[in-house]
Order: sequence, then C-alpha cells, then structure tokens
Amino acid sequence: MTAYSCNSCGFPYPSKGLPHQCPHCGGVFGLRSLNFPTSQTTKESPPSIWRYQSSFGLPPDASPIYLGEGNTPLVERVVRGKRVAFKLESLNPTGSFKDRGTAVLASFLKSRGISEVVEDSSGNAGASLAAYTAALGIQSHIFVPESASGPKLQQMLISGAHVVRIPGAREKAHQAALDYVKEKGLPYASHALLPMGISGIATIAYELAEQLGTLPGTVIVPVGHGSMMLGLQLGLQALCAENPGCTLPIMVGVQPANCAPLAARWEHKAFEGIKGKSMAEGTQIENPVHESEILAMLRPGQDQILAVDEGEIRAALYELAGMGFYAEPTSAMVWAALTKNQQKLPEPIVLIISGFGLKFIQTKL
Repeated sequence: MTAYSCNSCGFPYPSKGLPHQCPHCGGVFGLRSLNFPTSQTTKESPPSIWRYQSSFGLPPDASPIYLGEGNTPLVERVVRGKRVAFKLESLNPTGSFKDRGTAVLASFLKSRGISEVVEDSSGNAGASLAAYTAALGIQSHIFVPESASGPKLQQMLISGAHVVRIPGAREKAHQAALDYVKEKGLPYASHALLPMGISGIATIAYELAEQLGTLPGTVIVPVGHGSMMLGLQLGLQALCAENPGCTLPIMVGVQPANCAPLAARWEHKAFEGIKGKSMAEGTQIENPVHESEILAMLRPGQDQILAVDEGEIRAALYELAGMGFYAEPTSAMVWAALTKNQQKLPEPIVLIISGFGLKFIQTKL
C-alpha cells in the first residue's frame, strides 16, 4: 500500500494533525511504497487523477476535491526527425501541474478537519492551494517573495487567500511562513515539505503510459524543489514494477543557470548560490527539499540534470510559442534542454509543459 514516512528515520506519518517535520527526528516526510492501481480500477473510473485514488494513501473516508485536474492533452510532433510529445500540464484548472498534488493534499486536509493553513510559494503552488482550499471552505495564508508574478498573486487574492509579500529572496518567504506558523499555531500546508501531493503528481506518469501506449524514451522536466521530477520517477518505477522487463525512461531535469543546485551536485561541483534573478522564477530554489531523493534515483551515464541560461530560456519561450504552445519561462526550459542534446535522447521524448504563459508578465521579452 502507498504510505508516507520520514526519509531519515522511517517514522510513519502521524494519524492526527498536519506535522510538516518528523516529530521523532525532525526529518522530512516522503512517499514510500507507491502502489499503482490495477488497470481494471482505472478503466471503471472517470478520466481524472481520481481514477488512481487507491494509490494516494488517503484515509478510506476521504472525499476527493475535483476541479478538473488531470487527463491533460499530450500533443505529438516530429521535431528534426525525432518523435516529441508535449504534455500540457499548463491546462490544469489553475494553469499548472501543481493542481494534481494540491487536489490530493486538499482532500487530506479536509479529511483531518483542518480549516486554516499557511503556505509559502513563488506563485504556482500558492495559486493552486488558494483555489482548492477556497473550494473546500479552508482559509489559506500564503507568503510569497515580493518578486512573484502578478498573475499568480491575482489568482491567490481572488480566491480569498490572505497573501503576504516578503522582500528579498525566495527563502525569506519560506522563513516568514514558518514564523507565522509558530506565532499563530496553524498547520503548515507546504507543497514542498508535505508528501501527499507527490502521489498526485505521479499520475502524470500513468497518463503518459496510457496516451503513448508505452513508456516514454525520455522525460524532460523543470526542477525547483523537485516535486514533479520525484513524482514522475516514483510513478514510472511503480509502472515498471507492474510490468517486469520494462525499461525506465531517461530522466532529464532542467534548472536556470543562475540557480542550479542539483545540476552542480550532479556534476560534483560546489553550488555557489543564486546569481541574479531568472525568468524561470518557479525554479529559483537554493535548497531543494527533494534533492537527495532525486539524486539517489538518477542513473549515472543515463539521466541528466542540466542548467540553461537566460538567453536560452528566452529563445525557447519564443520557439514554443511559434509552435502554438504558450508556456511560462519555467516550462520553456524543457525546450531549451531538448535543443542542447536532442540527438542523444531516446524516443518518444516527452516535454512537460508545467505552467501556462499567462502566469508570467514581462514588458521586455
């Protein structure tokens, strides 16, 4: 069965409350033993992530909150002789892949009778949580860096969230949220530190297998805290566990060059901190929560973590738009990564378009 436990000591996630750290050792909770549902279960269920509810590890009495998340289109193209498929996670209800994880997390919150939560976000996670908690009558307090994109702030505000803008780097918004949690005694509904949403994100892998009729040859994803990459890795492994002899895809994670801690550590280099702002604001994370889990699953000589510079991100943004895909800069990094080493990657190559273009406004592109 799907279960959650501490990554450090193995302590099971408590049966009450919403602790964001292990009460036994202070470690981070993770997803353990992801259980892929049977094909019969998925065939009998509606076409959404809730086809896979038995893999989410929710309490038996949990009632799903459904706003239309999942079952996103997969658009195939031939690019320079290669079979490339674009998974449009940008078409989820709030315009990003975060909705898959938030739907599971919000359903978990409701099952525990939680009526008020705190979160910090650079934008997409906060916008998603604001919408889903609003739909359930849960009040949200969301701390964001002052530089967060206007459209994402608008999404939070119009959903009724209490939004607090914090000057400085992304990490300062995180610390401000933790201080508020301690001051008010409220639960911290962190998309990064709580593990429930990872099982929702894993459904991207299940859908890809269904839509392609096989596993991808390569999957390219943007990486901030790493929830999408980790969810995909776990979902693909769960699929392979049900299909002995299958070959796991090559995983390619992408970060902006001015904040690429995973890329540095994957290449056994020191990470020197953030070097200026990036258009890919959703991935400017100095201390990715899922770093150790992701790196432990990557295969040397096969999988990759790449860094792309601002010029490459900007060019990719325009090139995607020229193909009809309006994506935010964080998503455009996957196209930049493909153009760097396309000939080396096995097909079909899947690019995860994680967020919609209207979430980002910059007067000079």
